[in-house]
Amino acid sequence: MKYKVLIADDEPLARRSIRKFLKPFPDFEVVAECGDGAETVKAIRTCHPDLVFLDIQMPEMDGLEVIRSIGVENMPLTVFVTAYDQYALQAFDAQALDYLLKPFAEQRFRATLLRARRSLELGTAHIPDSKLTQLLEQLIRQKEYLERIPVPYKGRFLFLKTQELDWIEAQGNYLRLHSNGASHLLRGNMNEMETRLDPAKFMRIHRSTIVNLERVKEVQPWFKGSHLVVMNNGQQLRLSRYQKEKLLVLIGKD
Repeated sequence: MKYKVLIADDEPLARRSIRKFLKPFPDFEVVAECGDGAETVKAIRTCHPDLVFLDIQMPEMDGLEVIRSIGVENMPLTVFVTAYDQYALQAFDAQALDYLLKPFAEQRFRATLLRARRSLELGTAHIPDSKLTQLLEQLIRQKEYLERIPVPYKGRFLFLKTQELDWIEAQGNYLRLHSNGASHLLRGNMNEMETRLDPAKFMRIHRSTIVNLERVKEVQPWFKGSHLVVMNNGQQLRLSRYQKEKLLVLIGKD
């Protein structure tokens, strides 16, 4: 039996990963891909998918608004795709809601898909109830990421857009923010900054370095098993050996 799949995620790399991991399962056929909530609502109504991979955070209309538009009782079997950390996701586990935590590996995806297949075969496709929807809304409110960072400049403050950051380095009790050839010094610490940046877009590659994933050009071997992260501007940054695999998944490298 063929099952129709809809992929809804505003990140092309995430959509590509799902398509790739679905290839060994010919009984799952991708009938539509969407990059925002409005497209997702239209596709669910027209394609009638059996399974939806739904990103919680999308532009214009997020995953929760998609559910509200379709109606909880009319939603297909849904796997949420999210960048929330494991601590927050304990709430999802408690409600038996399946999810994929970005960046997800093939083994995790396979386990999720096999559970989805069992539910579809048994006709027990679970859809989130109103209590679970309220829980998701609460988690999103708690996870507001920075879009602009105020930095001191000649007695005033400039508001630096996080999307324009290249990388951030720790300097004692300060952080140096590098952006488009300029740098700005800001009092703060790496742990706090890491929690305020979207983990789908930023990654801490070393205890003293955070990079904007969109500005990463490549990862190069260095020496004795070490690696360097090369930014679009040519800057080379040391990569912690413990973060190599995670970074390669995030930037879409096999």
